[in-house]
Amino acid sequence: MAYTESNGVRLYYEQVGKGVPVVFVHEYSGDLWSWEGQIQHFSRRYHCIAFNARGYPPSDVPAAVSKYSQANAVEDVRAVMRAAGVRRAHIVGCSMGSQTTLSFGLAHPQMALSLTLIGIGTGSDPANQAEFRRDTEAKARLYEEGGLAEVLKRVRKAPNRVQLAQKNPRAFEAFCRKFMQHSALGCANIARGVQMRRAPLQSLERKLAALRVPVHVIVGDEDPGAVTAGVYIKRVCPAARLTVAPATGHLVNLEEPALVNQLSESFWSLIEAKRWRPRAA
Repeated sequence: MAYTESNGVRLYYEQVGKGVPVVFVHEYSGDLWSWEGQIQHFSRRYHCIAFNARGYPPSDVPAAVSKYSQANAVEDVRAVMRAAGVRRAHIVGCSMGSQTTLSFGLAHPQMALSLTLIGIGTGSDPANQAEFRRDTEAKARLYEEGGLAEVLKRVRKAPNRVQLAQKNPRAFEAFCRKFMQHSALGCANIARGVQMRRAPLQSLERKLAALRVPVHVIVGDEDPGAVTAGVYIKRVCPAARLTVAPATGHLVNLEEPALVNQLSESFWSLIEAKRWRPRAA
């Protein structure tokens, strides 16, 4: 078991394979094992690194909300890369992890070969910020008062997650088992320290317009918030390409692993061959 430290917090990470590095950043309801379908595929010719964010055992679960922030999430990615001996990598994130991936690319563009943003967009509409914060606080309280089992009941019925249960019940049950190994305290603190405080995407328009790191946004067409966010990023960021997966919800990498693997392999091959070009201004 490999650990590294980031601002006094121990992070658990795994790495396998040789070649160009790829770092995987998991979603709020997932963990590093959410990327198994990608790691098994890409570790044949890439150096794959995945880690559990702070708040997700066996990484540390700090008790104080002040230990959780978008800035700390970005630095945690950098700490894991440093521990793995990686200076530049393709960074791949899902949902909350895609927000971290984008923030990492904006803060440390010299360390990112590319950014893949799967299911990005939760809480990104500035018109709904008050409602989003209320809902997020309610979610944090549910973790505290009802625990993981009560939250999982809602996750099982979430409109943008039921597609995985319909397509692959075995994968969905594996996802639910892993969910029950998380920390209710960690998830509550992440909700309050990261999700409630991060800036909406629209506030990043100038930075997105200036971004030169290749970006691939992948969303499911049954995940409306992510579709809206993906179209927005595509419109304002010349470095971005957008793929909309049909009949797919929030967890595109779990629902359609072969599609995500094929799209990513094609995208990275263009970059590594120096054939990728941003959209003409």
